[in-house]
Amino acid sequence: MAVYTHSVEINTDKCTGCTTCLRRCPVEAIRIRNDKAVIDAFQCIDCGECIRVCQHQAKHASYDKLSDLDYNKYLIALPAPSLFGQFNHLDEADFVIQGLLDMGFSDVYEVAKAAEYVTDLTRIYMADPTAAKPFISSACPVVVRLIKLRFPTLCDQLVPILPPYELAGKLAKERAMERHPELSPEDIQTVFISPCPAKVSWAKSVMEGQEVYVDKVTSMNDVYMELLKRMKGCEPGPGASPEAGSVGFRWGMTGGEAASLMNDGYLAADGIDNVIKVLDDLEGGMLGDIEFVELNACSPGCVGGVMAPTNGYAARLRLQSLGKTVVIKPNRLEDIEDVESFGGVVPEVYKEGAAFTYMPDGSPDMLKRMIEMRKAEALSEKLPNKDCGACGSPTCKAFALDVIRGEAQLADCKVRSEFDGL
Repeated sequence: MAVYTHSVEINTDKCTGCTTCLRRCPVEAIRIRNDKAVIDAFQCIDCGECIRVCQHQAKHASYDKLSDLDYNKYLIALPAPSLFGQFNHLDEADFVIQGLLDMGFSDVYEVAKAAEYVTDLTRIYMADPTAAKPFISSACPVVVRLIKLRFPTLCDQLVPILPPYELAGKLAKERAMERHPELSPEDIQTVFISPCPAKVSWAKSVMEGQEVYVDKVTSMNDVYMELLKRMKGCEPGPGASPEAGSVGFRWGMTGGEAASLMNDGYLAADGIDNVIKVLDDLEGGMLGDIEFVELNACSPGCVGGVMAPTNGYAARLRLQSLGKTVVIKPNRLEDIEDVESFGGVVPEVYKEGAAFTYMPDGSPDMLKRMIEMRKAEALSEKLPNKDCGACGSPTCKAFALDVIRGEAQLADCKVRSEFDGL
């Protein structure tokens, strides 16, 4: 089993230990040690909230730079639907596609097209009367990792379908081999243009024996700046016509996926804090009348990712407008000759590898952590419970757990008077 590879990193030279990220991390994965922020790799979900709130630009996402791509290979760009919402006055998606081709990509396969196939696959899966409900979308890797780590009882409700960007990589490679039989698989590389660090982490964390569909992941910020240069005076050619319909493009914003299912019994929420609240309610059985749940860590969806260049709410409006001009028929599974070998649904392997570091109930590591948490609960009752963060931990409960694990000392608490008798 592979180790989950995080993409959120800290530049310690810029970090001042100001505790802003400490307070804003939704899963308490950050500590301040020796006046510098430190990320707990086990707890981090790569949501990018620390990047968003850091005033010193000390947090950043690692990804494949455009300059590091091997342009001697057959490079296939996989633009996320949210990319098309970043440009002002964009009436036709073919300008973006042509711009990518002019940047040096050999081909473009829209993730929005794959999203339309995923929509059909989801409908098929939801028709299974034995499947656990309500169904939870697995498109956002932050949500999947969060569920695996903190809400494991909901794992069976995750829809076991490849996310659109992975399916796009698979289909893009197959199409390239069909069109260019002279190429070997090693000659082809897929490059996903990502709006968030979580998708970088997902692509880099490959399970043992798992086939790789996305070879490189680059930042939407970087691609956007290059596209602005290429799109000025751009004349799209016949090969730049978009293949996705409005259904696929709307996956880039909250509610787009759920609405595409044409089912009234859905819930769509965004923002990591709201996501956690919904998952709490789901685990507590308080949303029994909901059939499908779409959750996005970023608000208002992927258009608001921390690696997206423009205001997410403005990008959503642009994407909505663009969706009205797209007239191409949505892609359906009926267009696939052999659905059985299509490869969109891979329940066992995909669900098992979704979190990489998730420890199943009963494992020695999980039992060890449960014992630590019980000891920490007993210790936290004797602490000040002021949650001031001066100790370098986000809350007194988190500090108690750090002490139990040997990662902090009681003397680190600045509220000394509360420690009488300890």
